[in-house]
Amino acid sequence: MLLTSLLRIILTRSLKPFVFEGNYKNRLEFEKLDDLGLYVHIPFCRSICSFCPYCKEIYDVKRAAAYKAALLKEIDLVTRDLKFPKRVTSLYFGGGTPALMIDDLKDIIGSLKKHFIITGGTGVELHPTDITEANLNKLSEAGVTMVSLGIQSFNKGCLEKLGRKWEPFEDKVRLVKNHGFEVTDVDLIFAIPGQTDETLADDIGKAFDNGATQVSTYPFIDFTFADNAYRPMPEKVKKRMLKQLASSCRNMGLERTSVWTFAKGGTEKYSSVTRDTFLGFGVSATSLLKDIFKINTFSIDGYINRVNEESLPTSLTLQFTKRQRAAYFLFWSAYALRIDPVKFEKIVGVPLNRMYGLEMLIAEKLGFIIRKDNIYELTDKAAGIYHHIEQVYTTAYIDRMWNVSRKQAFPDKIVLK
Repeated sequence: MLLTSLLRIILTRSLKPFVFEGNYKNRLEFEKLDDLGLYVHIPFCRSICSFCPYCKEIYDVKRAAAYKAALLKEIDLVTRDLKFPKRVTSLYFGGGTPALMIDDLKDIIGSLKKHFIITGGTGVELHPTDITEANLNKLSEAGVTMVSLGIQSFNKGCLEKLGRKWEPFEDKVRLVKNHGFEVTDVDLIFAIPGQTDETLADDIGKAFDNGATQVSTYPFIDFTFADNAYRPMPEKVKKRMLKQLASSCRNMGLERTSVWTFAKGGTEKYSSVTRDTFLGFGVSATSLLKDIFKINTFSIDGYINRVNEESLPTSLTLQFTKRQRAAYFLFWSAYALRIDPVKFEKIVGVPLNRMYGLEMLIAEKLGFIIRKDNIYELTDKAAGIYHHIEQVYTTAYIDRMWNVSRKQAFPDKIVLK
């Protein structure tokens, strides 16, 4: 908590915490925003994985049908004042297990395309169980161009620690590769209890050898509300494993595209979080606009009821100060290892060097950033520090907010110091 508080005070030049209020506007102002992305949350799973903190529940066909109807209605509510279709950069489906509603994706995408012109890719997260020839064909027919495979590990022992069943996932990755999607992302977890550098390197090798264009690695995190049977490895072990992972990927000729992501050169990237602005649809989905950050309710019942009342299903809203918005921009730009001064000024309204000139100079002198073609690129040294900050941020902010949101459909207020 101390580290996040200090960073917040330094970056915002204020003692004011992040205050999420329960009151909200029944309209989102996004018409004039550039580089806008879209996200849709599908909250259903066949079974609940103990390590997964995201908003989800066991799939039920009637429940899913009611959710789909509410989701389509939310899309109409958000876009009701649009006079012309809005250009957006991308569309991502996450969950949960989106493929459990695979026969509905075409309708959902079709509804979005009535209001938005999607200029980039459309991505869907897939559980290994759902990687079949029939499902891949349905995804292509629906207009999906990118897939993210939730493999987590190819190692049987590691999967057992996560409560997952092992099968030869290499076959699944090859099947996706042969289907010809523009991006095949493989999600892997590192620092799983008992995992070694060798098993992690083997996971990375198997992913790329069998057709991945990108690997997204995430550290094993023990959320307070998760039901993990194993405790996470010490932070120093996580940091060492990430450093070794980055070195191995560099030796393989891969490009580091974020703190935890590595990709083949010249390929498109799968990234649903590193967007300057975005609209989120569905339970627990978030929206980031020019000066607000808003979160939908985590309650499916609350979501359906609110939408049926012709109201947005907003649970909490943060009204950014200018420096809070700047801090948010820098946080996620740093995750992507690139800070663009032009985008910063466009979003915040103030030149980067006017607001943080001293900090950028110090970071450059310390070897944390390198300026290339007017872009600040984070070094591996800075990535290691960011990794630690993100872990603390997750515990201090995300864990607390999600824990409250799981218990209260519409909280009055959450204060994050």
